[in-house]
Amino acid sequence: MEIKEAEPKNSWLSLTAIDGGLIFDKSLPWVALLMRMPAIVCFVLVLLFIPLLGNHESMAQEIRILGGSAQEDDSRDRSYSWAIQYLHDLNEHWAVSFSWLNEGHFEHHHRDGHTLQLWARTKPLGERIVLAAGIGPYRYYDTQLAREGASYVDSHGWGAIASLSATWQMDNRWLFSIQSNLIETSRSLDTFSVLAGIGYQLEVPHSAGQPAPASSKADETAHNEITLFGGQTIVNSRDSENSTALMVEYRRSLGRHFDWTVGYLNEGSPGPIKRKGMLTQLWLVRPFFDDRLTLGVGAGPYVVLDKHRKPESGGDNEPTVAGMITMSATYQIRPPWSIRISWNRIVTDYDRDTDVLLAGIGFRF
Repeated sequence: MEIKEAEPKNSWLSLTAIDGGLIFDKSLPWVALLMRMPAIVCFVLVLLFIPLLGNHESMAQEIRILGGSAQEDDSRDRSYSWAIQYLHDLNEHWAVSFSWLNEGHFEHHHRDGHTLQLWARTKPLGERIVLAAGIGPYRYYDTQLAREGASYVDSHGWGAIASLSATWQMDNRWLFSIQSNLIETSRSLDTFSVLAGIGYQLEVPHSAGQPAPASSKADETAHNEITLFGGQTIVNSRDSENSTALMVEYRRSLGRHFDWTVGYLNEGSPGPIKRKGMLTQLWLVRPFFDDRLTLGVGAGPYVVLDKHRKPESGGDNEPTVAGMITMSATYQIRPPWSIRISWNRIVTDYDRDTDVLLAGIGFRF
């Protein structure tokens, strides 16, 4: 199956099958401009973990799980949607967030991706109700299915997301949130979704006159970690083939908010792939609860051999370089042991993207 790009006619998506191919018709100048600014992504991601604005003592961090419904603008087709969101206050009125958004399964599109947003927030109804508006880039991964046959492609691209949210903050750090998202892209679907869910304040804000809680002794924290993982590989295809995955990872702390890892991953043999290789990633990390819990986002290259790769795509004996982005959480159960879960997205240039879900036991030294 091939993707053909038509001459833009208007701001709505046109998806048509011609001779086994798909034609996309779209013209969104403001989205195209945003998609040509990858520096925004790096800037906002750094803000998530090293805030440059506001008083550090007044900041809070929240994690949320949201679920709901999404609708495609052109066809009005509906699907489920869900998200995992990390939000970091910059000051009383501004915040940034990093999210994983899954837009479910539309008729010919299975799409998900990462969002980075800058939020303006206000409390017009008292301290418990927070109203917010956010905007930012959306890096999507779209499994596009042919209208006929079993062909598909893994399409990657950039879009823009604009959101409105209302959050009720309870006394015990728990949150209830409702959020709407409007997504515009130039080569994929435009969608509108409404999500609701719960959240938790990992750190509560502190007033300027109130002393901040004592920080952990970072110098006493182990700087090295070896983790053995097991889990599942899921191919981003029509049938979502899956297989057992295994990985070993070495992690080195480069500072309180930065890590570096190197590892070996075997994705197993889930039908379209039989893949394994070496990987390395740089990480932004954020510790909580006296360093017992750590959340992080990492990205880097993944050099692999795929025994099922077609000869026209490079052959099964030639290594290829894929991209890898990971969301991870670790909890120190009893020094020096910890448990870690990781969600890895493997991004390829030959339509063999995968999600690798892993859990493991780590040893820190």
